[in-house]
Amino acid sequence: MARRSQSGYGFWYRLTAVLAKPPLVLLTKREWRGWEHLPAEGGFVVAVNHISYFDPLTYAHFQYNSGRPPRFLAKSGLFAIPFVGMMLRNTGQIPVFRESTDAAHAFRAALAAAERGECVAVYPEGTLTRDPDLWPMTGKSGAARIALMTGVPVIPVAQWGAQEIVPPYAKGGRGNRRFRPFPRHRVTVVAGPPVDLSRHQGKDLTAEVLRDATEDIMAAITALLEELRGEKAPAVRFDLRRSARQRRAERAAEAAVDAASGKAAMAEAVAEAAAEVTVEEPAAEPAAEGTAK
Repeated sequence: MARRSQSGYGFWYRLTAVLAKPPLVLLTKREWRGWEHLPAEGGFVVAVNHISYFDPLTYAHFQYNSGRPPRFLAKSGLFAIPFVGMMLRNTGQIPVFRESTDAAHAFRAALAAAERGECVAVYPEGTLTRDPDLWPMTGKSGAARIALMTGVPVIPVAQWGAQEIVPPYAKGGRGNRRFRPFPRHRVTVVAGPPVDLSRHQGKDLTAEVLRDATEDIMAAITALLEELRGEKAPAVRFDLRRSARQRRAERAAEAAVDAASGKAAMAEAVAEAAAEVTVEEPAAEPAAEGTAK
């Protein structure tokens, strides 16, 4: 794919590219498709699957070269990292403060960016996929909400290959959890046509509408990934919340079984101890000499 013009990029974006692109070129063999689906002007949301800590860089490389720089919704903790935080702030990335009142600020900033005609990049799963085979999980409603409130299109993007460089939740060490920079790995990023959300437009943004619109977005991402991988995704999407509830229920059941087993073992031990105790009757004392008969 021919590189698009980047004449509108500012100093900080160009500096970030100067620093980040050489290692990306060194570590990856890139296969990019679908730039024609990215609007040349006007705001839009990009919804991307998340398979590796490394994939924000591989996706950002694709998006940067498209001529439409992304504004990521990124974890607030990244902004606290020296130098990284400075680069994120100066390139206009949006910090997300989870589980706090500041989370609304991030959403308002994303809305404003879309309305200004910018590209807002969202990982709708909210975290790395927990699906055992790295298929997209159920999504959160942020991307759908932004699109339905502003009228901007949602462009689905699927990527594959970054997990070969940095496996999901890799923390170093040996085996399949280590950083594997070489040999160079092929990283494929594909953008699809805008998700058709017309059946949801004009409706009140109820939980059901947002859930259905989000599923339409996740289905579009999954279809791209199926084509990319040449495989079919599971019929039932991995649901992180449902999985967490199941794990809690399993732990509670195990704890109940352990408690019951402990009580039974205690009762058995007490019974065994009681059975071993022999109660001896005291012997009769002999009559004293000189006792009258």
